[in-house]
Amino acid sequence: MNQREVGSQYEVLAAKYLTENGMKVVETNFRNRQGEIDIIGYHNGYLVFAEVKYRKTQVAGHPVEAVTWAKQRKICMVADFYRYRHRISDQMPIRYDVIAILKDNIEWYQNAFYHQS
Repeated sequence: MNQREVGSQYEVLAAKYLTENGMKVVETNFRNRQGEIDIIGYHNGYLVFAEVKYRKTQVAGHPVEAVTWAKQRKICMVADFYRYRHRISDQMPIRYDVIAILKDNIEWYQNAFYHQS
């Protein structure tokens, strides 16, 4: 399996985990020219944009550390486009989450970062 196939496999696992823990997943792998958002859904009154990061080991650091400021900014730009395209009100509360998968351990970081302009 190549890295993209492995990543897709863990994104499916993350979506299942989120669904089992109360999120209504409405879209996966939303893309535009600026980038991609792995999972979009609703949870506890928030529109959630979630990034999934997987690591087999911590040699390259914890998965959550891979969501750098530049990656956060890219996610926010794609989220802004998603909200515009789907006519989602500015009044809708949004949240940016990270799903970190290390080996077989899944951690859900809710509100992992704030909107980056």
